[in-house]
Parts: sequence; structure tokens; C-alpha cells
Amino acid sequence: MSPASLIPVADTLTAPNGWFQFFLMLTFPLHLFAMNAMLGAGLVAFISHLYPGRAYHELSHQLAKALPFLVAFTVNLGVAPLLFVNVIYGHLLYSSTVLMGLYWLAVIPILIVAYYLTYIYDFSFRKLGNLAMFVLLVVLALLLTVGFIFSNNMSMMIAPASWSRWFATPGGTLLNLADPTLMPRYLHIITGSLAVGGLFTALYSTTLLKSTPEVSEVGRKLGMQLFTWLTLLQLGVGTWFLLSLPKATMLRFMGGSPIATALLVIGVLLAVATLLTGFKQLVLPTVWLTLPLVYVMSFMRDVVRGNFLAPYFDPTTVPVQVQWSPLIFFLMTLALGIGLVAWMLVRLKNTKKAC
Repeated sequence: MSPASLIPVADTLTAPNGWFQFFLMLTFPLHLFAMNAMLGAGLVAFISHLYPGRAYHELSHQLAKALPFLVAFTVNLGVAPLLFVNVIYGHLLYSSTVLMGLYWLAVIPILIVAYYLTYIYDFSFRKLGNLAMFVLLVVLALLLTVGFIFSNNMSMMIAPASWSRWFATPGGTLLNLADPTLMPRYLHIITGSLAVGGLFTALYSTTLLKSTPEVSEVGRKLGMQLFTWLTLLQLGVGTWFLLSLPKATMLRFMGGSPIATALLVIGVLLAVATLLTGFKQLVLPTVWLTLPLVYVMSFMRDVVRGNFLAPYFDPTTVPVQVQWSPLIFFLMTLALGIGLVAWMLVRLKNTKKAC
């Protein structure tokens, strides 16, 4: 059976594909920043539990207060890119989602439990005592499980050749475990997330916790150490991911495509630059270098997706029947949402000052 025969017909677009591609590449890194901060802050808080001393204990407590906000930001900032993926690749994503429906439906209850536990970790931090670190460990395990489910779905979406397994296992329990790119893909994004999350913790400590110098200093040191060593590890994991790709896709990053090759070179140079500033514990320069690095990695991910799908689907060939009103309504809602979030953050900052 030809894999192409299993792919449904793509829905008509209401605006030229380029608009949706632009907003996908604009909003997806924003979701990544929030997810990185969430995972990294959780890991630093957990490591801080293992160190003796009041400063580390207080650092865990301060990060506990931030975690519920970070989970909420991660989920909400993930809605927009998921919608744009659905618009462009909906017929592929819906198909892969049905194949692993049992796991996909489990994402929402897993997230609800993880979110609830972050509030328990925050509000009952002192009451829990040593048990607090185990509550946080469960939170991290649940969030990493959600990431693994997403990696399975996104990798199966671009591999229609694997869909025929459904005829032998039609219960919605398929995962993409036989795909050689799955584990390096998952570890690549998780390692990077934890590294950038360490950098977020260093920034958070040096700005919002500076009123308690001892806590601020241990947060900065721990966050920067996590960032630099995990970024170093990420170079190895990234190489593994690159080598796991099909040869035709890998060669595009090795000179086969000027754009893909340029993205890889820029990404490596930025990663090396962040290592130099990271080992010197320079927080702000590292932040400014990491921001474009995350965008470059997102574009490289898009190149990989396009090459996997090239034999089956070209988004630029989808028919367009222009209806601007849905996109305009989305943009107005997005602007309103950003304004409300900014207003809430200002209110939160002022409330903390008043306390």
C-alpha cells in the first residue's frame, strides 16, 4: 500500500500559506521560551533541594512560587502554534493523532494533575518539608511525559509510511518508537529546554531575587552551571539527531541547501558563543545570544519537517479561498491577550512590592 493513499486531502486555506507559516514561526519559539523556563526552573528547584543551607532552600521556595505561572504560560503560548500547525498540516496531524488517540487524550489530564501539583508544591512548600522535592519530581516526570507524547505525534505526523501499522493495531495506542529519529529528537529538545531553563533561573535570580543577595547568588551560579554544561551536552545530542536523519535530509544541512546549511552554521556559532559567555557566568550577554539561537533552531526544525514531507505534501499547493476575517480576528484576540498578560504581570509586580 502506498503511504500517500492514506493521507487525507488538505483543507482549503483562508489566506495564503505564507501568512500561517510566518505566524507559526513567530509564535512557536515563544512557546519554547515558556516551556524551557518551566522545565529549567523545576530542575533547578529540585537540585536546590539536594544542597544543604538556607539559601538553596529559599531558592527552591522562590522557584516554587514561579512554577504555576510558568505552566500556565507554557500551555497558553502553545495554543497559537498548535493552531497554525493544524491549519497548515491539519490533515496530517489529525491522522497521526487518531493513531495514538489514547495517549493524546491523556495529555489534558496529565497536565491538569501536574498543574495542580505545582500549586501544592507552592502553597504547602514549608508544610511538606522534605516531601516537597518528591512532589516536584512527580511534576517534572508528568511534564516530560507530555513532551514525549508530543514528540511521538509530531514525528509520526511527518512519517505517513508508518501509518499502515494502524490496520494491525487499531486501538489508538500506536507510538513512533521504531523511528530512529524519535529519541534523539526528544532528547534534543528536552536537553535544550533544561539548558535554557537554567539560564532563565539565573536571570530570574539576578533580577527578581536581588533583594536577598545570598539566594540571588546561588540561583545565578546554579542556573548558569546548568546552562553551560547542558549546552555542551546538547552539542553531542544535536549531532546524534543530525546523524539520525535520513541521508537526503541530513545532506541539506551539509551543503545541499544554502539556507539549511547557513542555519546550521549560525546555530553552531551561536551555541559556541553562549558557551563562552556561559562559562564566564555572564547572564545578560548569554540571554541575548540565546534568544536568536532558539529561533534558528525552530527554523531548522521546520526545514526537517519540510524534507520529511516533501514526497507527500507541499503546503504551497493547497488551494486558497481568501477570507481575511478569521485571521484578523485571531490577531486582534492575540493582541488583546498579550495586553492582558502584560497588565497582569505589572499588577503582580506591584502587589509583590506592596507586600
